[in-house]
Amino acid sequence: MEDTIAAISTAFGEGGIGIIRISGEGSLEVMKQVFVPAVKGEPENRKMTYGHIVDPDNGQTIDEVLCVWMKGPRTYTAEDLVEIDCHGGMVPLRKTLELVLRKGARLAEKGEFTKRAFLNGRIDLSQAEAVIDLIRARADKTYDVAIDQLEGSLSKRIREIRKMLMDALVNLTVNIDYPDEDIEELTYSKLSKALEEVMLQVNELLDSASTGRIINEGLKVAIIGKPNVGKSSLMNALLRESRAIVTEIPGTTRDTIEETLSIKGIPVVLTDTAGIRDTEDRIETIGIERSKKSFNEADLVILVIDGSSPLSQEDRQIMEYVDSGKTITIVNKDDLGHVTTAEDVRALLPGLQVIKTSMDRGSGLAELENAIVSRVYKGDIKQNESCMVTNVRHKALLEDAQQSLSDAMALTHEGEPLEIIEIDVNSAYEALGEIIGEAVGDDILDEVFSRFCLGK
Repeated sequence: MEDTIAAISTAFGEGGIGIIRISGEGSLEVMKQVFVPAVKGEPENRKMTYGHIVDPDNGQTIDEVLCVWMKGPRTYTAEDLVEIDCHGGMVPLRKTLELVLRKGARLAEKGEFTKRAFLNGRIDLSQAEAVIDLIRARADKTYDVAIDQLEGSLSKRIREIRKMLMDALVNLTVNIDYPDEDIEELTYSKLSKALEEVMLQVNELLDSASTGRIINEGLKVAIIGKPNVGKSSLMNALLRESRAIVTEIPGTTRDTIEETLSIKGIPVVLTDTAGIRDTEDRIETIGIERSKKSFNEADLVILVIDGSSPLSQEDRQIMEYVDSGKTITIVNKDDLGHVTTAEDVRALLPGLQVIKTSMDRGSGLAELENAIVSRVYKGDIKQNESCMVTNVRHKALLEDAQQSLSDAMALTHEGEPLEIIEIDVNSAYEALGEIIGEAVGDDILDEVFSRFCLGK
């Protein structure tokens, strides 16, 4: 924390501007050594200044830049901070960074700027993790949730739950340490009610975890069916581009094709699989095995059936594989007639959601997209998406808190001594504290910030 750190904070490659960030107590001194303003004078706090980066050892001009010094703590890291706006090419950025490192800074570690923001108390750990989610967001909903968490929506919720647990812990401690004093006695029924209220809050957050994971990582959707039913056409229609080859020859798609898209703001990882059928073609057989693996691992399966022809033995075999609970079936080629109907499909798989489509006409696509989004939200989480749990670490800690609360409630119901109950209540309190970074170990911090890029 005593070091002055520096790194390139923009993406590698060519661009209009590339930014080098310097943070720490010595950042202004480093700036003075390498930056020559066009108009002489002392740097002013938060004033962007035009000038040049010049190597003081040989007088060589490295780049024409804009430079700003910002005095802490009102900065990203809550320390003195310098940003140098260079031309966005690798050579000027590299040469400028090398000079900055020679003049007293060291190269920042991954995520060290954000880590300092956390260690200096500007943000908590869940907000720091939201930064990387924001950077990696691939769809609007991912971005929206990350922004809300960066603003502290999840932190606020966790602190509210911890406050409820702290009140319970205070009452437990007082009744344990001062049993003979004139204080209100903590009854088991009162304690049980308090713990039930906390459990309700924890369970509500955990209920959002599956939807939160999908919003953060993307919904894995596998398109399956026998050859030549329109799987690749469906993929191209959802992507709004010709990504998969479409022909009338069965077996054209011989391997899985994966693409990422956004459907109504939800990130979707779409996999077009090889048509599943019996074949002696060795390459196609490998593709079919990969197809089966893809739809077994998928969050959602779209089963495509050719509605212009009767259900075949291949169709029936594929339908034996699928889980109707995570499957949407589309009866495709609606423009060619209705030989196989939705009722025919539901007769084999009762309760299955069936949608009629025509890839040539584009009909049914809007209904399919709405059905996909509905599966993500499950109809009851959409209104609370800002407080969704999207992080695997957070989910694991909430599960730890849930288990500790469950144990404490069981002990309370059995009338066990308050000293024993206090242990589990405190464990739940500590687990929730780790989400926002209170009493968290260095190993956890290192693991969290190792996922960041240099310069952030």
